[in-house]
Amino acid sequence: MQLQGKQLIGSSLSAEGKESFQSLNPATGEKMPTQFIHATKDELEKACELARKAFAVYRKKSGAEKAAFLEKIAEEIENTGDVLVQTACAETGLPAGRIQGERGRTTGQLRLFAQLLREGSWVNARIETALPDRQPLPRTDIRMMDRPLGPVGVFGASNFPLAFSVAGGDTASALAAGCPVIVKAHSAHPGTSELVGTAIQKAAASSGMPEGVFSMLHGSGSVIGAALVQHPAIKAIGFTGSYQGGMALFHLAANRREPIPVYAEMGSTNPVFILPGIMKEKGNEIAQQFAASVTLGVGQFCTNPGMLVAENTDSYPDFVSSLESNFRNASGGVMLTKGIQSAYQKGVAHHLEDTEVSILAEGKASEGFSAVKPVLFHTKAQAIADNAALSEEIFGPASVVVEAENKAALLHMAAQLEGHLTATVHGNPDELEAYADLIELLEQKVGRLIINGFPTGVEVCHAMMHGGPFPASSDSRSTSVGTAAIYRFTRPVSYQNFPEPLLPDELKTANPLNIWRLLNGEFQKA
Repeated sequence: MQLQGKQLIGSSLSAEGKESFQSLNPATGEKMPTQFIHATKDELEKACELARKAFAVYRKKSGAEKAAFLEKIAEEIENTGDVLVQTACAETGLPAGRIQGERGRTTGQLRLFAQLLREGSWVNARIETALPDRQPLPRTDIRMMDRPLGPVGVFGASNFPLAFSVAGGDTASALAAGCPVIVKAHSAHPGTSELVGTAIQKAAASSGMPEGVFSMLHGSGSVIGAALVQHPAIKAIGFTGSYQGGMALFHLAANRREPIPVYAEMGSTNPVFILPGIMKEKGNEIAQQFAASVTLGVGQFCTNPGMLVAENTDSYPDFVSSLESNFRNASGGVMLTKGIQSAYQKGVAHHLEDTEVSILAEGKASEGFSAVKPVLFHTKAQAIADNAALSEEIFGPASVVVEAENKAALLHMAAQLEGHLTATVHGNPDELEAYADLIELLEQKVGRLIINGFPTGVEVCHAMMHGGPFPASSDSRSTSVGTAAIYRFTRPVSYQNFPEPLLPDELKTANPLNIWRLLNGEFQKA
């Protein structure tokens, strides 16, 4: 397939802009052949107007119709075949196996949302039937369910060119909710974005969806991205990326005449706590697994464990020695972009500016235009408590071992932590109970708690929470992974004293969709 380098606006291609860019192969530094045209404000306006018109139609589509659309998107993505894998590998430096796995995750989450829509109970239908004889005042009939917000702007992520980008979780959940989507493609992988965007275009046409249910634009975040957030047709934003980028969008959205929600996942250090008993029993095994988790994908996961906290007991020296050995044997790799490589190197240098921080071990250097090597730091718990910057994320294969003098020091440091996506505790059954106060404390700090595992690897399922208290995300009440992500793009609407023919099928007395509903305080399908 020949890449066009143009905007995908509704069912059309458009290239009105004068500025262009090319993506780089991060392994070689070579420019990719296709010139991609920056979108103009007029093209953005057209995409937003089409989305606004599409919403009037798409919001009324049944769950079955939207499910068929999502399934068709998954099918069209699979139909891209090897060209998608080859393009993504060239633009990101990621291996083919990783891209193939990510494509499976992308199509899998589309189909998971389709299942959710077909089952139908996700709308949270609630019915309180009339009580005309209630004293002192009668109650009228009141019914409520979730309805779509409106067109959604989605920003593609650098580190997941498929699963968190054009057809990723934000797009899948917004389309499932009944919201048209306009994607601002990430400039690091525009060819990959175009292939996936074209697959969505084809699926929309063959599924009979209104034009404008999907569009995709190229351009800078500060120009086209900012204009997208500020456009009055857009009712919510989905973003995965840096703290600086997420907060810039958040402030733009908050300062609109009509403020809108920004669901920004902005990174995390994901602390891992190793309790004394398990450290003595399985220290070597945990050290090996920890090093593998930190360096997985060159550390370019938002759930990368960037901090390990342990008490200085008799087993601590041997455990640290095992960590050093595993990190010295670990290889780095090519980072997604030259900019990400530069930020990693600056982050490492910044940590070393603190006199309480030292390097325990460095991994093996790698070849490549944007290659880096793993780094393992060491510091004391009090240094983390005194300097919050030491607990900030370094995006890449780096982590810091935090030495706590005792349990009290460990708990004190944990209490100073800001919000994170995850926290992990390794311990044997007895000490997990003894450290219940640590677990209760961490529950207030993160969105996902893990026992005796590692945070890399985010299961796409109904029970997943991928978010956390600020600054891990801009809204700790929402997830960007799993089917609960749909609620970011809905709002509840009550229908009071409505005649049956005017009610949505989900709220009709006969329950024609046979979904679970809260009827007078009891869940039932009757």
